Amino acid sequence: MRPPLRVPQDDPMDDELVERFLDDGFVRIEGAFPPRVAQHCASLLWRETGYDPADPASWKDPVVWVAGMAQGPFAAAANTPVLHEAFDLLVGEDRWQSRYSLGSFPLRFPHAEEPDDAGWHIEGSYLPEGAPPGRYHTNLRSRDRALLMLFLFSEVTETDAPTRIRVGSHLDVPPVLEPYGEAGASFLELGPKVDEASAHRPVALATGSPGDVYLCHPFLVHAAQPHHGTRPRFMAQPPLLPAEPSGSDRPDGDRSAVEIAIRRGLAMGN
Repeated sequence: MRPPLRVPQDDPMDDELVERFLDDGFVRIEGAFPPRVAQHCASLLWRETGYDPADPASWKDPVVWVAGMAQGPFAAAANTPVLHEAFDLLVGEDRWQSRYSLGSFPLRFPHAEEPDDAGWHIEGSYLPEGAPPGRYHTNLRSRDRALLMLFLFSEVTETDAPTRIRVGSHLDVPPVLEPYGEAGASFLELGPKVDEASAHRPVALATGSPGDVYLCHPFLVHAAQPHHGTRPRFMAQPPLLPAEPSGSDRPDGDRSAVEIAIRRGLAMGN
């Protein structure tokens, strides 16, 4: 397996980024926002936990979920020129919405207890009318999600519970979603199916430094893992929201990388 593409902030974006996104389902932007911004964000997140950064005995739970955060450092992290350029390349100019907050934040702490959220899955993005609370759905055109993004606010090594990613799994998911039509299905229903469909894929780990961002196809199959290291892992996993409904029926030259990948997945499944 070739190594995942890493794009330093000061390098020009080019076709390689798009091609690797199409093949692997994600790219990592190194230094997408400044480390000092990551440090400010981490300080604000520590306040939300109520834990003492210097006292591991105060870290009571393996995972602390923090909802949306809209303070200035989070808006700064999401709106750097390098990220906007990448959004244009992967989603299309004027087809995504700027973010001025980030969330949600699965903050993982070293802990003997095994969390119950480590299964392989894709993210849900919308609640259909009448759906139970929290049963978010996904459909073939990725309604209400242009990208899945992973913002790193702490150093994340292989021992710091990095998100596990099945490389290329975004191509396995469209055939799973196609029978559900526009209504889509909940992430709970889809989880076992996308797990089985992508089980043959190699696994990469979302490691990196504060300020790195992973830009992922909405259908990338991924999973958390227990944290048995020594340092808490602070990360956000917000969606990039679309500015218009996506669809694979655009003319060939006008399709985004996200839409092209969906068509490729369907073709592979037929």
